[in-house]
Amino acid sequence: MEIALLNVKVTFQKNSVVSDSIGNRKNVWEDYYTCHATVSGESGQERVAAGLTVAEADIAFTVRFCKRAAEVTADGFRILFQGEVYNIVAVDHMNYKKKALKFRCEKARR
Repeated sequence: MEIALLNVKVTFQKNSVVSDSIGNRKNVWEDYYTCHATVSGESGQERVAAGLTVAEADIAFTVRFCKRAAEVTADGFRILFQGEVYNIVAVDHMNYKKKALKFRCEKARR
């Protein structure tokens, strides 16, 4: 993997449950890991759902392999990139060579 291509900073966030002082529980997103990545495959597609035009942004982030990044799964994690939130759809371990990880994501609707 060419280091010069890792030109954007992404933050992985982990979903966790916290309780307040009186015992109420709620889900919060906490920063888990920040690293540099390569962005590829950003395409803005539109589809019609229930009579509404919905924009879909599919994107892929490739990062160097490390233990923290290898623990990221599609469930319970998301990626922040340039102020936008992306849900992880799939994690590709790139033939398990322990050199890079590719995260296929879609833009989260708010």
